[in-house]
Amino acid sequence: MLHINDLTFRMEGRLLLDRVTAAIPPGQRTGFVGRNGTGKSTLLKLITGEYGPESGGISYPKSWRVGMVRQEVLAGPTSLIDTVLAADKERASLLEEAETATDPNRIAEIHTRLADMGAHAAPARAATILSGLGFDEAAQARPCSDFSGGWRMRVALAGVLFSEPDLLLLDEPTNYLDLEGTIWLEDYLRNYPYTVLIVSHDRDLLNNVAQNILHLENQKLTFYTGNYDRFDRTRREKLMLQLSMKKKQDDARRHMESFIERFKAKASKARQAQSRMKALAKMQPIADVLEERVLPFHFPAPEKPLASPIIRLEHASVGYEPEKPVLSNLDLRIDQDDRIALLGANGNGKSTFAKLLCDRLRVTAGHKYASKKLRIAYFAQHQLDELNMGETPYEHFRELMPDATIAQVRARAGSYGFGADKADTKVEKLSGGEKARLLFAIATFHKPHMIILDEPTNHLDVDSREALVMAINEYDGAFILISHDRHLVETCADRLWLVADGTVAPYEGDLNDYRKWLLDPARRVKPLVAEDGEEIVVEAPRVQVDKREARRLAAQKREQIAPLKKKAQEAEREIARLQKLVEELDAKLARPEIASDPAAMTATAKERADTLKLVAAAEERWLEASAAYEDAMTAD
Repeated sequence: MLHINDLTFRMEGRLLLDRVTAAIPPGQRTGFVGRNGTGKSTLLKLITGEYGPESGGISYPKSWRVGMVRQEVLAGPTSLIDTVLAADKERASLLEEAETATDPNRIAEIHTRLADMGAHAAPARAATILSGLGFDEAAQARPCSDFSGGWRMRVALAGVLFSEPDLLLLDEPTNYLDLEGTIWLEDYLRNYPYTVLIVSHDRDLLNNVAQNILHLENQKLTFYTGNYDRFDRTRREKLMLQLSMKKKQDDARRHMESFIERFKAKASKARQAQSRMKALAKMQPIADVLEERVLPFHFPAPEKPLASPIIRLEHASVGYEPEKPVLSNLDLRIDQDDRIALLGANGNGKSTFAKLLCDRLRVTAGHKYASKKLRIAYFAQHQLDELNMGETPYEHFRELMPDATIAQVRARAGSYGFGADKADTKVEKLSGGEKARLLFAIATFHKPHMIILDEPTNHLDVDSREALVMAINEYDGAFILISHDRHLVETCADRLWLVADGTVAPYEGDLNDYRKWLLDPARRVKPLVAEDGEEIVVEAPRVQVDKREARRLAAQKREQIAPLKKKAQEAEREIARLQKLVEELDAKLARPEIASDPAAMTATAKERADTLKLVAAAEERWLEASAAYEDAMTAD
């Protein structure tokens, strides 16, 4: 068992862990969650011994081997398969010793140990892991120097998985995987035989893999049994109970204070007043619920919607070199209200297709038709490095608003979550999530008709991802999504397109169908060969349907659910209006001239009570409309 005992740690004077204690069950998979910057990665480094604690300690069995992806594999001449095999240091050491050993007893020990650890099956196991992470047989034989940093991170992950440590520590492993790799990793971890501690903001991964959740908040660790959804539900119930208990205690405290104030000077009540003073002094205050609020994202709606289709491709091809198309035979259309997610492994052309849509690449054959007024916002992770690190968010907004006043620029920056404390902070000092927020703001500043998001969640925690889901679903234009986060895809996209075999085509199944196909063992066997010597190719999953009929059905569904969405939005606006009215009435009740006029006080109090009833009724309407909208969105 992994024990964390009364551990305290500071980083550059900032307290991250304050006398935390936790026990991680052996042989179980535990998800490690918490807001960005709270210290999750730091705790993993404390477990591996990279950092030393200020006080307290961490303990686990001495026989345990601990594995963690520390950095990407170096770009050397060693092949991918050999790099992964070398990650099992005991096997590599025994094989090397077997070449030179002369003592018969030692030779027997070496071969017995190699047999016990299945050393001879190791190349096949390493190849399986590499294949699951996106490397085919040809790629596995190529040197590491042929691959970019993101792909070498996959090799490093493959090496750690291959070595099968007793304690496997994973820090956001899906950040450098595509959806296909994420689905494979999830299936692999579900069958991992030893202890796993995984830091992740991927809700589906935590739900399907984690048996327990370790939560880091306010420098404290709390352990929950069950997956992420159960943790989230339990924590919310706990917060509600804490709020209820605090309210009761505050009411009791006010009552005692009132009694003491009224009767402490009266001889007949002096003893009772004294006893209440002692009780009040001993009353342990229940802590306020200090939950950091996640700032919402906002994607401004296009000022003037365009007629559909906003983009049409006919027999189009696109690539980076003449006569070498990456994608061809593209016959597609995108409407103003389309919400499309692209499926397909990295390297199949998803980003190439996105660049074609936003005119960063031109068609090399066929035709692309689009309105001249079409505005497209494009977000990709690599663009974070293109921000001016020496400037502040205020200066970035100033460049977009050259004719605006200082107050107007600061107001716009504030509307995107950059208030006074962040607007004047250098970009280089911002967190990854804050940089992503700034990039979202810049990309969508001019109210685009379509937004293309290429892996937008890599720097966002779970709550920020939920805020992104809400922003996407409230956006009135079209959007194209490339993401390994299935929760984001399932809650935002109503159409799936598969990028495979050098083309892009609608995929009529859902993500569960796609997952089953990806994990089908038939895909992992070597190509079959028919009697005539021809290779039998296992085709990618694709259901051929009439495209015009599919578009008609999608448009019909959008038309049916539009009134439900509008009803929910109207109820939400009504709730906001009424709550503002309640605040105004509260302020009115606090005014001296009202407090001194019994008739005015009674009338205002009645108006407030009536308004609260209207708030409750509006909330009921909102809940009903929201539930109906969600049911309609998920209905077949």
